[in-house]
Amino acid sequence: MADLSRSEIQSLLELGISLKSQVRGGKLEPVLAGKVVGLLFEKPSTRTRVSFETAIYQLGGQAMYLRADELQLARGEPLKDTARILGAYLNGVVIRTYGHGTLVEFADYAPVPIINALSDLEHPTQIIADLMTVQEVRGRLAGLKFAWVGDGNNVCNSWLLGGAAMGMEVRVSCPKGYEPDTSIVRKAENLARESGGAIELIRDPRKAVEHADVIYTDVWVSMGQEKEAKRKEQRFKPYQINAKLVSKAKQDVAVMHCLPAHRGLEITDDVLEGPRSVVWKQAENKLHGARAVLAAFLGVA
Repeated sequence: MADLSRSEIQSLLELGISLKSQVRGGKLEPVLAGKVVGLLFEKPSTRTRVSFETAIYQLGGQAMYLRADELQLARGEPLKDTARILGAYLNGVVIRTYGHGTLVEFADYAPVPIINALSDLEHPTQIIADLMTVQEVRGRLAGLKFAWVGDGNNVCNSWLLGGAAMGMEVRVSCPKGYEPDTSIVRKAENLARESGGAIELIRDPRKAVEHADVIYTDVWVSMGQEKEAKRKEQRFKPYQINAKLVSKAKQDVAVMHCLPAHRGLEITDDVLEGPRSVVWKQAENKLHGARAVLAAFLGVA
């Protein structure tokens, strides 16, 4: 997220909302006509894969899904070699990977735009969709109180940066030992000072959600952490988003979850399906956000 300035993020959000209107009116320009975009995914995906494939098609391009275990990478080819070759064949690569270093190395060697569709450090395209959603339901971003409750994971890291850049008050409430990346927190604090926002780490989730405009949660056990499931579920019980916790926020608080959701763990079914939930609008905006990112970074001559 920190690769983009506040004005660049705002431009992406406005582009996403504009393209959303255009596609519904059947007037979408094929800005990716003649272009092929690779989707290099090491992790399984529903929303991210389908949204990017659909967005590429709608913008007139061709998506090529690349499973890492079907490439020569699986047989030991150096990543920098694969990056050079795919960069010569494709107009851009969307990568969903475990280690963030994979993205950095790929971008160092590939001569085309590289889009982070999730790493263990960040998930910036998710936050573009999320910020679009908040702007649509609240009409603004600056000055809003945003409460993250749960694991200080990759989505949390990107929200710290994105929320801070847009002048929001971002509160993060996690169990001890599960806080967001410290270097990300420091970077977010610097961004907040520039934007008029604020960053605060609050242990008690009840205090974190007080007067919140937005409450956000994610799964407690991310992909690759399955061995930690039972221990984490015990530690995170007080951080469940349920009706009692939601009642401590603003009456019209928007509840968000990037999905997939484990109902009865990080969020209860009645909240996920309730009147404060904007989860389904948020999920739809994954497509519109992906379309904006593709159009902005690949839709040029």
